[in-house]
Amino acid sequence: MSTVDAVVVGSGPNGLAAAVTLAQAGLSVEVVEGADDVGGGCRTEELTLPGFHHDVCSAVHPMALVSPFFRQPAFDGLRDSLRQPPVPFAQPLDGGRAVAAYRSLDETVAALGDDGASYRRLMEPLVRDGQSIADEVLGPLRSVPRHPVALARFGLPGLLPLSWLVRRFRSEEARALLAGVGAHSMSLTAPLTSAFGTLLAMTAHSVGWPVFEGGSSAITAALTAELRKLGGTVTTGRWIGSLAELSPSTVVLLDTSPKGLVDLAGPALPDRYRRSLRRFRYGPGVCKVDWALSGPVPWSAGECRRAGTVHLGGTFAELEASESAVGAGRHPDRPYCIIVQAGVVDPTRAPDGRQALWGYCHVPSGSTVDMTAAIEAQIERFAPGFSDLVLARATLTAADEEKHNPNYVGGDIGGGASSLIQTVFRPTLQWNPYRTPLEDVYLCSASTAPGGGVHGMCGVYAARTALHDHFGGPAPLRG
Repeated sequence: MSTVDAVVVGSGPNGLAAAVTLAQAGLSVEVVEGADDVGGGCRTEELTLPGFHHDVCSAVHPMALVSPFFRQPAFDGLRDSLRQPPVPFAQPLDGGRAVAAYRSLDETVAALGDDGASYRRLMEPLVRDGQSIADEVLGPLRSVPRHPVALARFGLPGLLPLSWLVRRFRSEEARALLAGVGAHSMSLTAPLTSAFGTLLAMTAHSVGWPVFEGGSSAITAALTAELRKLGGTVTTGRWIGSLAELSPSTVVLLDTSPKGLVDLAGPALPDRYRRSLRRFRYGPGVCKVDWALSGPVPWSAGECRRAGTVHLGGTFAELEASESAVGAGRHPDRPYCIIVQAGVVDPTRAPDGRQALWGYCHVPSGSTVDMTAAIEAQIERFAPGFSDLVLARATLTAADEEKHNPNYVGGDIGGGASSLIQTVFRPTLQWNPYRTPLEDVYLCSASTAPGGGVHGMCGVYAARTALHDHFGGPAPLRG
């Protein structure tokens, strides 16, 4: 058992970002991963047939482009492998119609017709201040903002439920466009859902919704290469059942859920803190399907054929009904689905002429229901003939998701419910969310601020906290 400065448990993007940040400060770092491969949900595998490369979880990466961590020169090579779809996201409607968010705000405004002016008033200030807003959203949320005016323009309307925000639009197309992107938050009627929708729409216009050539594992490969260049080590295939099993170290950082922290620390945690972690709310789960197709999806609407991401479900009312059903613990007959067709810009994902397709729908937490048929019915609704292209498929229910990755409690891939209180204070009500009552143990997962997404900032802030507490580093949170 060797002695190192820091041990990181879990090799998702946040765990690796924490390890790189510590190694950049000159510390010796060991990463321990239970799975056979590094990356957590940021991996790419042949899940269906040989030659078809599917992203295990994360697939589209606007947050990696705006993240302060990934803007470091160390990741210049990673950015070179970005591939931008012609259309960031689109949403088909019945009758062969579709609405799309283009990279160009002007083009999107023009396509929205009479609602274009309202969309411009909403989005133009956000797109203009896009990086400043992203810096605030991905920054320490309980600190003095550096861009208060930009943050106010984004945050004040963002507090509204998206179901209120869309009232400024009259057409089905405009309302559906925001509903499709806002439903990533797994609700359309809860406070703060407008912030999720407008943030993601803002990134579509300011930086795009790119994929990485070859798959999301490119991110993990770049992080691992940088860590090893700095002298860090990575051990895979070693599940940790207790903190006592780790190598002796000055600090331990856990890229785990709050449930995982309780399991690892056991009775060492004070009862009050353990109870607060057990009160942490997880969001709905997902049922994910990957397909090997003999050709591109035959969308009726041409814009969907050019889109990297397609939101399925129809009108705002239909999406609201679907997400409300999930929130009430039911499985919708016509689920809201997120579909990613990386092959639009990355032909390396599948053999010539074929396509690897990725998709999921929301389901109640812990669901064991296979939603493949319902998801495929939604695709067939807007792409007649889709079923004839399916060569093979691989499905994970929400319960399966947790079995494959214990951080996905109940199949929640976002690290916790995106309620107002848990966005500001996660996982518990404390100033610095990365510290635990154990003075040498820190939490660095998406269950801490700023939350889910491949941006690495949860790991960065946890690492900075550990550097400040034990190694004389600067204050981890600005004030």
